[in-house]
Amino acid sequence: MSTTTTYVSNRAGDGKVTLPRVVTSEWIKFRSLRSSWITLAVAAALTIGFGALFCWATMNRWDHLPADERAAFTPAEHSLRGFYLAQMAIGVLGVLVVTGEYSTGMIRASLSAVPKRLPVLWAKALVFGTVTWVVATVSCLVAFFVGQSILAGKHLDTTLSAPGVTRVVLGMGLYLTAIGLLAVALGTLIRNTAGGIASVFGVLLVLPVLSEALPSSWQQHISPYLPSNAGQALVHITQEPHSMAPWAGFGLLCGYVAVALVAAAAVLKRRDA
Repeated sequence: MSTTTTYVSNRAGDGKVTLPRVVTSEWIKFRSLRSSWITLAVAAALTIGFGALFCWATMNRWDHLPADERAAFTPAEHSLRGFYLAQMAIGVLGVLVVTGEYSTGMIRASLSAVPKRLPVLWAKALVFGTVTWVVATVSCLVAFFVGQSILAGKHLDTTLSAPGVTRVVLGMGLYLTAIGLLAVALGTLIRNTAGGIASVFGVLLVLPVLSEALPSSWQQHISPYLPSNAGQALVHITQEPHSMAPWAGFGLLCGYVAVALVAAAAVLKRRDA
C-alpha cells in the first residue's frame, strides 16, 4: 500500500508543464471530439466533390462555351474550386477549437493546468494547423487528380509538372491552413462561437464584396490586400491586374494571421477565463 502511494506521488511531482505536454493534451482534446473529424471530413468532401462537379459540368458544356471563357480556362484551378466552401468549414472548426471550451467551461480547467496560459494557445494553433494542413493538402491532391481524370475526356487535363500547377495545388493546402489559424485567433479574441463564425465569414465573404462597391481607383489599392484576396494570389496560375504576386500575397496573409494570434495572446493573458 505504501509502495503504491509513493509511486503515484513521484509521478505527480514529475508533471512539469512543458509545451510538448500541453500539445499532447490539446491533441487528445482535438481527436476525442467527433465534431472535429466530421467538420474536416465535410471540408474534404466539399473540396473534392465540388471540384469534380465543376469539372464534369465544364467538360459537358465545353463545345458551347464562348471563346473568351475557353481562353481563361485553367484546369488546375477548376478542379480546386471546392475550396471556396471548404474554407468556411475549416474556419468554423478553427473558431470552435477555442470557443467550444469557453461554452463548456473547460477553458477554466485548461488554464488552471497551464497557469502561463499562452502555451495553451500555441498548442491549439500547432495541433489544429498541423491536422488541417495534412487534411487540406491531401484533399487538394485528390481533388486535382479526380478533376483531371474527368477533364481528360475532352483532353483538357493538365499535370503537376505544368508551370505553376504544383504551386496552386499545394498552395491551396497552405491557404486553407492559414485561414483556419486566423479563425483560431478570432475565436480567442471574441470567445463566442456565433460571433467568431460571423467574423470569419465577414473577413472571407463580406469584405471582398464591400471592396467591389468602392470606386475603381480605390479598389486596386484596397481589394488585393484583403486577407482572402491576398492569400488566394498563391492559388492562381495567372495573376489578375493589380493583384499581388503569389508568395507576396501569401506572405501578407501570414502577416494577418501573426498579428491576429499576437492580439489573441494578449487578450488571453489579460482577461479572466
